[in-house]
Amino acid sequence: MRNKYIDLINQTFYFPQEEFKLTDNNELTFHDIDIAALIEEHGTPLKVTYLPKISKNIQKSKKWFANAFEKYNYKGKYFYSYCTKSSHFKHVLDEALSNNIHIETSSAFDINIVNSLLDSGKINKDTFVICNGFKREQYINNIAELINKKHKNCIPIIDNYEELSLLEEQVEECLNVGIRIASEEEPKFEFYTSRLGIGYKNIVPFYKRQIEDNPNVNLKMLHFFINTGIKDNAYYWNELHKCLKVYVSLKKICPTLDSLNIGGGFPIKSSLGFEYDYEYMIDEIVNQINTVCSEADVEVPNIFTEFGSFTVGESGANFYKVLYQKQQNDRELWNMIDSSFITTLPDSWAINKRFIMLPINRWNEGYERVLLGGLTCDSDDYYNSEQHSNAIYLPTYHPEKPLYLGFFNTGAYQESIGGFGGLQHCLIPQPKQLILNRDKDGKLTTTVFREKQTHQEFLKILGYEN
Repeated sequence: MRNKYIDLINQTFYFPQEEFKLTDNNELTFHDIDIAALIEEHGTPLKVTYLPKISKNIQKSKKWFANAFEKYNYKGKYFYSYCTKSSHFKHVLDEALSNNIHIETSSAFDINIVNSLLDSGKINKDTFVICNGFKREQYINNIAELINKKHKNCIPIIDNYEELSLLEEQVEECLNVGIRIASEEEPKFEFYTSRLGIGYKNIVPFYKRQIEDNPNVNLKMLHFFINTGIKDNAYYWNELHKCLKVYVSLKKICPTLDSLNIGGGFPIKSSLGFEYDYEYMIDEIVNQINTVCSEADVEVPNIFTEFGSFTVGESGANFYKVLYQKQQNDRELWNMIDSSFITTLPDSWAINKRFIMLPINRWNEGYERVLLGGLTCDSDDYYNSEQHSNAIYLPTYHPEKPLYLGFFNTGAYQESIGGFGGLQHCLIPQPKQLILNRDKDGKLTTTVFREKQTHQEFLKILGYEN
C-alpha cells in the first residue's frame, strides 16, 4: 500500500521541486540546505534567512523585463525597487542592494535607514528613493533634509492635496514628485476606493492647479498600486488601463513626466501546487503600456516596480518541533509546537495567510490528519489551513520519535508585524535566528543573527529590571 507521507506528496504534487528535495535519509532540504543538521546544531524554534534567494529573485525580474523590452522594442528603462517595509533588516537590504536596485520607503524612520545606507556606501546619489505613505511632520522633515543634501533621486509620492505644499515649505531647490493613484478596490472589499492616493478623475485637475505653473515642482512619476497585487484577472487589467489613460492625459500636458510605478507586488509561492507565470505577466504589462502610449503618440515611461514580498519572502523559513499530541475528541488531534503562530507567523492568524508547511523528517512513515497548536493560551493560536482542503497531514505522531516541521517562504513582514525584539503574546520568546549564505565556492555559511529571546529581555522591557 502507498500509505506513507512521501506517497501522499507524490500523489498530490510534482515533487521534488526546485527548492525542496529529500536526502537519502528521507529528510527535507531547502535550497540544498540540510535542515535536519541545522536543527541538530541550533535546536528549535528556529528562524532562517537564506540570502542568495533574494538576489536570485531580483535577477529573475530584471531578466524578464529586459526580455520584454527587447521583444517590444520598448524605449524606456526598468528600475527594480525594494519595498523596505517587507523587511528592514540590514542583512536583507545589503543583499538586495548588491544587485544595483533602488528602494521605496513608507515612513519617517525609513529615511534614517536611507541615510545610514548612504553613509556606508550601500547606496549613492544615483539610487532612487521612492517615498510612499501618508506623510506627517517628521516624515516630511526627513524627506526634505534628504533632498536638501542634493539627493535629487528622492521622489516623494504625493498621497493627498496637502503634502505638496508641506514639502515645498522645506525643500530648498526644485522638487521632483510623483502622484499616487487612488485605485478602485475589488468588489469584495469593504470599501470602494483605496484610502491612499488621489482619485483618477482628480489627478489632472490637481496637476493643473498646483504643479503645472509651479517653477519649483516637477511631476516625474505616476504611481499605480493595486492592493491585491499583480494578477492575471479582469480587475487588474481594467485598473491598469485606467491608469494608462491618466498617464497619457498627463504626459500630453506635462513634459517632465517620464516614469510609471506599477507597485502592488508579485505573489510568492504559498503551496507546492502554486502556479504563476511571472514572465507572461511582465510581457503583457510591457506590451499594454507600449501599445497604449503608441496609440496616443506619447513617449513610453520608464517602469518602476516595488517588489517587497517577491524580493525577500521566499528567503525565509521557520522550524518547530512537535512537543506533544492532544486528542480532544474522537476527530481532532492537536500537535502542539514549541512556539507560537501568533508571535512568529502573525499573518497566519491575522489574515489567514498560508505558508508552505512540510515535515522535515519521517517522510517514509505513515501519516495522519492533525491540527497544529501554538503555546499561548489564546484560542486563535493555531494553524489548520494547508493545501489539502483546509487540512494538515503529517507523519503519525510517536512520543519516542521527534517530529520537526518547516514553514517556508516566511521572509516578509512576519518579524515587523510580530514585534521583533519586543514583547510577545504570553511572553513566548522569539526563536533563534540564523543568516544563511554561500561563499565564493558555493559552501553554506551560517551566522547567528540573534539568540533566542530571554526572560531578562522581557523583564527589562516591562520595567522590572533597569
